[in-house]
Amino acid sequence: MGIAETKRPVVCVFCGSVEGINPAHMETARRLAQIFHENNIQLVYGGGTKGLMGEIARTLVSLSGPESVHGIIPRALVSIEPGYKQNGNGTTGTPSTSSASAGGAGKVAERVVGEAQSGNVPSSEYGVTTIVADMHTRKRLMAEKVREGGPGSGFVALAGGFGTIEEVMEMTTWNQLGIHHLGVVLLNVAGYWDGLLEWVRNSVREGYVSKENGSILVEAKTVEEVWPKLVQYQVSEGRYQLKWEDE
Repeated sequence: MGIAETKRPVVCVFCGSVEGINPAHMETARRLAQIFHENNIQLVYGGGTKGLMGEIARTLVSLSGPESVHGIIPRALVSIEPGYKQNGNGTTGTPSTSSASAGGAGKVAERVVGEAQSGNVPSSEYGVTTIVADMHTRKRLMAEKVREGGPGSGFVALAGGFGTIEEVMEMTTWNQLGIHHLGVVLLNVAGYWDGLLEWVRNSVREGYVSKENGSILVEAKTVEEVWPKLVQYQVSEGRYQLKWEDE
């Protein structure tokens, strides 16, 4: 009997849907995609086609193929994404596998969760996409995909806005509550996350976050540090030992 195959690691990346002003952040997205390719990591992300989101997805697909990227996006956001095809009436469509194979097509939607059809999964230059009903389903499905991954699976935040900080802090909270035990890494390029990291330290000083749980959110100062920090992630001894029946 052969050696059991190790599951592929799955890393969810939270990041901005715009490029931002500092070009270092777009370069960071491209370099992180290269690291993922070198370590056979599957990317789960928010399904966007612009900014840092689009850059990391497109770069990784070009290196590792479309099955290396899984975007998850709420239906309401599809209408403002230029990479998705539009129907003749101006509404956003989800093209079939056959129509998606035509050259130059926009980003292809896989399915709406709960309405999966059998057969081939469409893909595009941004990978495979799942369209979901709402933001809550998006985050839940992201977390599920990561939890199904192999050793080193976890969450990483690049530069971003309100949505990025909300997502990374929710995954940090879920770790504290015992919903998952996976690493949460802030890729702090050009000091972008200095303010958030200082807030965590201040919360520990003020007694709102325990000293042990202050280490749940891990800082990486370079792209090269991200993967080792995920692989070597140590679960906080201060986490709640709760049983989540539905998780």
